[in-house]
Amino acid sequence: MLVVSRGDVAELLDLDALIDALAGAMADLSAGRASVPPRVAATAERSGLLLAMPGYVPSRRALVSKLVTLFPGNAGTDVPTHQAVIGVFDPATGTPLALLDGTEITAARTGACSALSVRLLAREGATVLAVLGTGVQARSHARAVVRVRPIAEVRVAGRDRARAADCAEELAEELGVEVRPAASYEEAIAGADVVCATTHPDEPVVRRAWLAPGAHVTSVGYSADGREVDDETVRDALVCVESRRAALAPVPSGSPDLREPLDRGLVSEDEIVELGELVAGTRTGRTRPDELTLYKSVGVAVQDAAAAALVLAAARARGAGREVEL
Repeated sequence: MLVVSRGDVAELLDLDALIDALAGAMADLSAGRASVPPRVAATAERSGLLLAMPGYVPSRRALVSKLVTLFPGNAGTDVPTHQAVIGVFDPATGTPLALLDGTEITAARTGACSALSVRLLAREGATVLAVLGTGVQARSHARAVVRVRPIAEVRVAGRDRARAADCAEELAEELGVEVRPAASYEEAIAGADVVCATTHPDEPVVRRAWLAPGAHVTSVGYSADGREVDDETVRDALVCVESRRAALAPVPSGSPDLREPLDRGLVSEDEIVELGELVAGTRTGRTRPDELTLYKSVGVAVQDAAAAALVLAAARARGAGREVEL
């Protein structure tokens, strides 16, 4: 079995190739070609979760299962809120092939799939990006979104202004565009073309009153006790998800950001579109420049499968990783 470390994954995973691979994986999912059973979650200490996410993507010949932990209490520490490992199996025989670090893959594929939603739904000339949050996902989203739109300005906001400043400084050096910290979520969002929310919210950090006409919002944050996006945004937006079944499942598997407005009749299930439907052209995305659009992510295993397939192929081509006997 090939073991691929986090450092190797970071070196091997090509972000542009990942965004393209995710488009095919999401199309497989929406067309019913992929096999992705509902994920299960065990609760642990400090509101922590351990989730199991198996999946098969035929277009990538990728059969994987991810074990991922979500511990919101790690926010603001050196320990990531999301940590994971991914097992890769031969789709013809079921033989275990590789064990990959899943923490780096989870960060990269989440930001890349949000970037795919930006490619499909944001206005072509979007230049201002607001990033809400200061952690790993904030960075992965900024790195990915600048690849699909001509972003010239990035604003970073978080609960800790010093961390927002540090994140902005780091991204400015890496991205080569103007990046500045904002004093509040509202300040970051005002006039932004794209808003990427990556927080562990107690209350919504995206509010309809703050959004400019035609903004595209991506939301990947989760909290069992809070919402990242307010009701008015969900009500007024064209809502897009990876999978209606996954996003609208009961908490903790599904999204409170959508499940609660759905239960109150603010949005209907048949109004919600899937990324794969937009890729395939079976559903319509943005229809006018001032339309508000929202991509709400809960994470699905086809994303991990697509990313793991790219990493494994690159590892074999470059001789990376370490072979071990189980």
